[in-house]
Amino acid sequence: MTDTAEFLETVRAENETELSRLGSSKSLYADTGGKIDTEPVLRATVDAEYAAWKTFEAWADDEAHDAAREAFEATAAEERAHYETVAEKLDGYEPETVPNLHEYLRGLEDTVERTGALLGRILASQRSKDQVVGYFVGDADPQTAGLFREFGDDLDDQLERATALLEDVCADETDRERALEAASGAIEAAYEEYVDSLEELGANPKPVC
Repeated sequence: MTDTAEFLETVRAENETELSRLGSSKSLYADTGGKIDTEPVLRATVDAEYAAWKTFEAWADDEAHDAAREAFEATAAEERAHYETVAEKLDGYEPETVPNLHEYLRGLEDTVERTGALLGRILASQRSKDQVVGYFVGDADPQTAGLFREFGDDLDDQLERATALLEDVCADETDRERALEAASGAIEAAYEEYVDSLEELGANPKPVC
């Protein structure tokens, strides 16, 4: 892997199946426990945004690498804004769960691994955000759909920020391999929860051809 574009291409290629299924219509079914309706969709989103805010805030608080700390702080601020925006649409709801993805992220302490995992998290989140946008488009709620499109724009910014950070923190090919492993680990953590949720609901996580 010689540059960040190739790194991202490798992450996508090595996790093609997982990312594809995380971007399928079944992802909302899994995230909402089979209750695809406005409030469950918003609650699942609040849980994820709150967890992201707290994850990246904690990373920033104990990060010694200046550029990484700044990147994590900026990402935490965006996720906090997302959480607060969606929480306003729910009457007093408090986040109830920490997604498996963030349990994985919170177990990482190395800057290189965190950077790789952040990239993996963004790629997975982009897929799920697309499904949320699609839900609100189908629900004839263009205002909320537009809101989540804006969140998607923030993810694009996060991807640019994280790829720039990757160049900064990876000193050699060994670092890039560790970052790649962490990126795939983040995607796999999200995918495992997707599979487990669907199986608990009696649904097949694989697409029916």
